Amino acid sequence: MTNPTEHALPANSMVESREGDFGCTVMDLRKLMELRSTDAINQIDVHYGSVMNLCSRLKTNPVEGLSGNPADLEKRKHVFGQNLIPPKKAKTFLELVWEALQDVTLIILEIAAIISLVLSFYRPPGGENEQCGLPVSSPEDEGEAEAGWIEGAAILFSVIIVVLVTAFNDWSKEKQFRGLQNRIEKEQKFSVIRNGHIIQLPVAEIVVGDIAQIKYGDLLPADGILIQGNDLKIDESSLTGESDHVKKSLERDPMLLSGTHVMEGSGRMVVTAVGVNSQTGIIFTLLGASEGEEEEKKKKAKTQDGVALEIQPLNSQEGIDSEEKEKKATKLPKKEKSVLQGKLTRLAVQIGKAGLIMSAITVLILILYFVIDNFVIHRRPWLPECTPIYIQYFVKFFIIGITVLVVAVPEGLPLAVTISLAYSVKKMMKDNNLVRHLDACETMGNATAICSDKTGTLTMNRMTVVQAYIGDTHYHQLPDPDVLAPKVLDLIVNSISINSAYTSKILPPEKEGGLPRQVGNKTECALLGFVADLKQDYHAVRSEVPEEKLYKVYTFNSVRKSMSTVIEKPGGGFRMYSKGASEIILRKCNRILDKKGEAVPFKNKDRDEMVRTVIEPMACEGLRTICIAYRDFSDVEPPWDNEAEILTELTCIAVVGIEDPVRPEVPDAIAKCKRAGITVRMVTGDNINTARAIATKCGIVTPGDDFLCLEGKEFNRLIRNEKGEVEQEKLDKIWPKLRVLARSSPTDKHTLVKGIIDSTVGEQRQVVAVTGDGTNDGPALKKADVGFAMGIAGTDVAKEASDIILTDDNFTSIVKAVMWGRNVYDSISKFLQFQLTVNVVAVIVAFTGACITQDSPLKAVQMLWVNLIMDTFASLALATEPPTESLLKRRPYGRNKPLISRTMMKNILGHAVYQLTVIFLLVFAGEKLFDIDSGRKAPLHSPPSQHYTIIFNTFVLMQLFNEINSRKIHGERNVFAGIFRNLIFCSVVLGTFISQIIIVEFGGKPFSCTKLTLSQWFWCLFIGIGELLWGQVISTIPTQSLKFLKEAGHGTTKEEITKDAEGLDEIDHAEMELRRGQILWFRGLNRIQTQIDVINTFQTGASFKGVLKRQSMGQHLDAKHVPSSSYVTVAPVKSSPSTSVAAAVSSPPLGNQGGQSVP
Repeated sequence: MTNPTEHALPANSMVESREGDFGCTVMDLRKLMELRSTDAINQIDVHYGSVMNLCSRLKTNPVEGLSGNPADLEKRKHVFGQNLIPPKKAKTFLELVWEALQDVTLIILEIAAIISLVLSFYRPPGGENEQCGLPVSSPEDEGEAEAGWIEGAAILFSVIIVVLVTAFNDWSKEKQFRGLQNRIEKEQKFSVIRNGHIIQLPVAEIVVGDIAQIKYGDLLPADGILIQGNDLKIDESSLTGESDHVKKSLERDPMLLSGTHVMEGSGRMVVTAVGVNSQTGIIFTLLGASEGEEEEKKKKAKTQDGVALEIQPLNSQEGIDSEEKEKKATKLPKKEKSVLQGKLTRLAVQIGKAGLIMSAITVLILILYFVIDNFVIHRRPWLPECTPIYIQYFVKFFIIGITVLVVAVPEGLPLAVTISLAYSVKKMMKDNNLVRHLDACETMGNATAICSDKTGTLTMNRMTVVQAYIGDTHYHQLPDPDVLAPKVLDLIVNSISINSAYTSKILPPEKEGGLPRQVGNKTECALLGFVADLKQDYHAVRSEVPEEKLYKVYTFNSVRKSMSTVIEKPGGGFRMYSKGASEIILRKCNRILDKKGEAVPFKNKDRDEMVRTVIEPMACEGLRTICIAYRDFSDVEPPWDNEAEILTELTCIAVVGIEDPVRPEVPDAIAKCKRAGITVRMVTGDNINTARAIATKCGIVTPGDDFLCLEGKEFNRLIRNEKGEVEQEKLDKIWPKLRVLARSSPTDKHTLVKGIIDSTVGEQRQVVAVTGDGTNDGPALKKADVGFAMGIAGTDVAKEASDIILTDDNFTSIVKAVMWGRNVYDSISKFLQFQLTVNVVAVIVAFTGACITQDSPLKAVQMLWVNLIMDTFASLALATEPPTESLLKRRPYGRNKPLISRTMMKNILGHAVYQLTVIFLLVFAGEKLFDIDSGRKAPLHSPPSQHYTIIFNTFVLMQLFNEINSRKIHGERNVFAGIFRNLIFCSVVLGTFISQIIIVEFGGKPFSCTKLTLSQWFWCLFIGIGELLWGQVISTIPTQSLKFLKEAGHGTTKEEITKDAEGLDEIDHAEMELRRGQILWFRGLNRIQTQIDVINTFQTGASFKGVLKRQSMGQHLDAKHVPSSSYVTVAPVKSSPSTSVAAAVSSPPLGNQGGQSVP
């Protein structure tokens, strides 16, 4: 690297002059961070002398850190940048309006309205006479004819309202999501040393030159160089694609990169690059994630010319890999995305098809009736001057047809889902659930099994040492320090103080009289608390032996289940302190300290005796047992890397029993889960006796139950064959009865979760939720249907892999998540019940009315208003019902349960019968009942009649009262229960009613309404209230007796999934439904494109490469349903462009991740 002063930043020359203050520039550091291992060490030595020199150039102290002076921090941000990667620009409101306008039905309506508008201004000369088949118009009709434009304008206006409402909903949804994203980002903090103190700093505040403390489980927030490390191993797969953990040390490879995970060990690093200059930031910038989507679209246009094709071999690793992948693909079950979304899309498509057929038939019948009536029966000639009038009639018929379609298509469904999920997510925040993936919220409602950690989730994670075995004596209460031999006391204090992470400490209580605060690893805090109880001070020991003086550290991990620290003894030689699970450490001890503090031999029979008399009784009381030991080495340095040899011949100092009390609210929460049909299993690293004792206290197992409690080893022996492979049949015999899995490794947890999900035992596929806090829980959290990470104790890696973060680490929050999930499902069902009743009635009324009276009793604008209240307001009202405890009194629905149950079908058809009877009675006998003029068969521009206004008013009021009926879907009688708890519902119903009064009384011609008398209003209201009474009648009829009722809205069947999901990493039911048609299209287009390309290539004599690639792609397309390449450009996969290209750039095949969709 050249001299810093020779480096200029092209972007900003002013920055350059300021950079002289530090001994290196942004570009120097960027180039340095691109190097690895020996290259990096050589570069540091040549240009900076050492890492310490680099720290002094960055004006930072490796031990004390930065001073934290605001001016200095600002300057660093100015010179080296902030630790932020600018987010993608949000869509503006206008863009969302434009998107809402793309709706096909709305476009058709707009066109029809414009034609209607244009024609209404055309006055044919003398055309309006008997010859055209029109009644002779009376003088008062003239004014009405002049106002013919109103209907077209009103339709356009309604369309604008619908579009604005949709756009506003999308906009608020986007805003909520960004808020959620920001909250997740703000919550991520990192340990940084400033002014000699370790503080937790939001990631965005970290600057170049900061000294950061890194430990097991961290997600590194910036690039840095290691200053001091203990047994540090990093998972760099997110950047390099290498799955092996990379060892980091000052001598071999000190370079630490942002976005990588600390899998083992601890240490300190000096931050050298942040934000867009860090390795992750550079990749983001390359992808243009920070530039808007305009470039994306331009790129998409070019994708066919090489971009996707260049990436394609990376994506699918064609050739050898593709065959292997196809073999694998057949075996591996896919992870399915939102089930609800899939069921809804399916239902919407079916309803849409039915609506389309109905509207087409309506238009056809109207036109045929008109033509036959005029030209066949009355034998009128087609006069040229009559043509515009006939066209006006046809346009009117067309508008009626389109209106039928608009009413039939339930475009409120996606809106209801969005509102319901967004509302739930917002409310779940208050219940300590931070939802990272929307689907998780709804999936949780179907959960049938929860695999929970013990520590911190079921217990309080406030650990204290309550018993101890020291010098042949079992103390059931903590001993007085005077009772212990000074040598033993000294060993206990030194061993605990030195052999625990220096980040674990005990701070004074926040409130007076409160408990001391535990910071860091809770087990270590319990041991440090034990030192304090022995009236000793661990700070003194640590200041005597600071972290830099530790000679070697074997950090705790799930394989070792122990931690050891080596220090140099003042008189020469080494001493190693060890602590860990008692049965594991005791196996490695061959001596033990007696009362006087002398080491005496410790044989196998002594160990068995101790397990029987000390460890098992402690474990049966639910205590966690930890053994503390040490070993001295002579001056000759042993082979530290040979761990098996080092960790033997230990001398046992003491065994302590640590209590972690069960959270008081957990037994009740677990009882609720059992009532709700959810099985809770405990998966823990603890001793089997401790685990069983805690499980009994929680109520997971009750005495006398025929349930299994297994240890990890035994579990593996039962489920694996001779080759050591997991066999699903063997696992299927175990998991239904398994309730506690103790001494389990992360792999056991993953195996169990995967086994339960893949199992075919039972009629329903199990939906599994998993909690995890450690880095090693990542795979299990990813595999589960819903992964819960701990917000307080959880590592960044666990949070990254999870779907929901529990901000209070409490099991009861999971139960609340189940409640919210079930509520989402029910809210959607309520909305469907309401929506479909309106759809059925409106479509049948429009259709029969049009066929019998040549005019729909409900006009286009009226239909649009009904559509607006049905879709938008009702989805808002019914999707925001708060959950009740009664939701936990039924079993989970399961993945294949239809959206519309038979009870709901009974309600839909029952209310439709009532409404249709009323409407048809009013249409054909209304004028007699109310003694008014008939509105049937009115001429083209006739004024609105009271007759049809009453029909419209009654129809809307019936919907309004039926909305109250729809609040209950399981046949409950009291539909008003808890209605005042939902203010949104009350205000929507009231608001709709007031709007309806305004429309009827002042809507006039645009709404085809005329004023009604008070008695007419009362009759309309009375018929509306009849809906509530009729609802009671319906709920009296038992559903079982109505054998003809069918369910609707089933999920996709397994056969369909496997057929359509080839080559996909996860199954998105909603997309599948929409993609079936697309696949054929793209296959055809692809072929044509290839042919054109071949011709062009021959004409221009250009390179053959691109074409051949595309040709191979075309063949690949036939082999599989959806090729990775066409999928990159085609399918609307909801992932940001940044992730998709990053995947292609940096890692092995990640399957198909596309960017934006192509319409």
